[in-house]
Amino acid sequence: MSPWDWTWEDRSQANLAPPVAPEETVEQPDMPPSTGTAPPPRPGMSPVVRRRRVAAFGFAVVVVIVLIAAVGSHKSSGKTHVTVAKHHRTIPSLTPTERVAAVVKGEENAVNSVLAYTPAVTSGGSHGNELALTFDDGPGPYTQQLVETLDRLHVRATFFAIGSQERYFSAGTIAEIKSGDVVGDHTETHPMMATLSQHEQYEELFDQMAQIEVIGGRRPRLFRPPYGSFDATTFKELHHLHLLMILWSVDTSDYTLPGVSAIVHTALAGAKPGAIILMHDGGGNREETIAALPAIVRGLRKRGLHPVTVPQLLEDDPPPHGLPLPTNLSGD
Repeated sequence: MSPWDWTWEDRSQANLAPPVAPEETVEQPDMPPSTGTAPPPRPGMSPVVRRRRVAAFGFAVVVVIVLIAAVGSHKSSGKTHVTVAKHHRTIPSLTPTERVAAVVKGEENAVNSVLAYTPAVTSGGSHGNELALTFDDGPGPYTQQLVETLDRLHVRATFFAIGSQERYFSAGTIAEIKSGDVVGDHTETHPMMATLSQHEQYEELFDQMAQIEVIGGRRPRLFRPPYGSFDATTFKELHHLHLLMILWSVDTSDYTLPGVSAIVHTALAGAKPGAIILMHDGGGNREETIAALPAIVRGLRKRGLHPVTVPQLLEDDPPPHGLPLPTNLSGD
């Protein structure tokens, strides 16, 4: 997983600018004064979480205004939402809105169905022709470009987003939502979950979910642990929050910047029905990942494999019952 220095977020508390990818600048929006009162912290909340919640409340005002404007502009164009266009299945005799609702309901039911017999999966079934492309550690400076690339390829993917990143790069997550991609939980601050207390694990999970809902996304139902770190406490908190842990069957190691051809080769070498392929849209320079996507998708389609979101994979070809639970991948 990405070795990016995650302490920069804490340094930003002291009015230091967050790191920006080379040759790119990120302008922070002027924050208008809040018109309400920030929600009170829950008992036992740490000072860092308390500051995070207050900052997030002010941030929410700006994001909601931007989201409303974006949606209004999208509606005025008279075009059908990309969510419908990118989804390969067709549901006859329904309006576009009803069609999207039916897709969402089917994917929610699929997650619930898998959760009924396992709390975690590393892949789907092996009886279809689908697999899932997934991206971690965003949103970041490269997320919007990556989403645009997927749009041109007519591919929907699953993004595991970090909540604290939304205050700087929420435009990337909003692009994912508008494109019909699925946004999952990758915690609020990207910690090693197995090293945290029960309360701290809950905060990491819940705070990220709240951030996604604030910017107009659906409440996440999928969770990917940073560094593959989790323990029995993690499973308990996932159960309380109705989250399904999604690991992976193929790690492209794109965060090491091995080169475009190496990323393509690793992704295709492990590609098979039900595979869940791990890549990254944040945590560092993602130019190689973006450049590799067209070749990856072409290679998959030549083999008759169809890239879909994780919920769609679980709906169409779920993993079999009775598989052993995956173990902590971080070594802690």
